[in-house]
Amino acid sequence: SKLLDAQSGHETTLTALLPALAGANAIYGLGLQESGLLMDPGQLVFDNEIARMIRYVIEGIAVNDETLSVSVIKEIGPFNDFLSHPSTLKYARSQSRHEIIDRKIRTEWESTGSRDTAQSALEKAKWILENHEIKTPVSEGQQKEIQKIIKSAEQHFGYT
Repeated sequence: SKLLDAQSGHETTLTALLPALAGANAIYGLGLQESGLLMDPGQLVFDNEIARMIRYVIEGIAVNDETLSVSVIKEIGPFNDFLSHPSTLKYARSQSRHEIIDRKIRTEWESTGSRDTAQSALEKAKWILENHEIKTPVSEGQQKEIQKIIKSAEQHFGYT
């Protein structure tokens, strides 16, 4: 993922979030680079995570006594520790289901390899390609043609 960076993540978020907020039911362009001429597997994996988060936001956030933690507020009282209460962790984790975005503190992030977003996304893309089972078989001729197209694109964009 030579092109996956902060700018590409920002652009995906804006170009996906605004139409979603306007009511669009499809997000276009996930994984695309170079004005849609290149599909980057790492970008696709990262954009999928962004799309999943946008979908979560668009579905709305429940506001009720439980999600507002009314009983917890009464239980704990003012000026006490809400962060260690199980409900805080429960609802904090439900807000975003991230796999690529890494929210570890720096020392933990460093001790687990200091992988940036592009590295994590590309690792996930490779894992998917190596482990995914194709439900609809592709003929041997189709597979060869797909491989030719991929090799041509890789050569054109300098990935080989």
